[in-house]
Amino acid sequence: MKHILYIIFTFATVLTVGCNKQKQAIDAQNDAAKTAIEHQKDAVDANAKEAKEQAEINAKIEKASIEAKKAADQAQLDAEKKKADADAAAAKAKVDAEQK
Repeated sequence: MKHILYIIFTFATVLTVGCNKQKQAIDAQNDAAKTAIEHQKDAVDANAKEAKEQAEINAKIEKASIEAKKAADQAQLDAEKKKADADAAAAKAKVDAEQK
């Protein structure tokens, strides 16, 4: 009888230890999965931050390009206006010269 109780006790102990090892393995796997997910979240955050910064840089470049084009167009129009004024003054001077 003692041997049977000893065998039953030993078997129960082995099952308990085996279950604990399985539970520990499941916990370890779960922790590893959580850690991997956290690393992925960190990578997503870093990529989003970098993308935002690049978008802001691109927006600044685009704004500067627009301002430069505006300045160039205005300078061209100012030059055309001065040329038109000069042409008009030359035409007036020619009329005055012909009348004298």
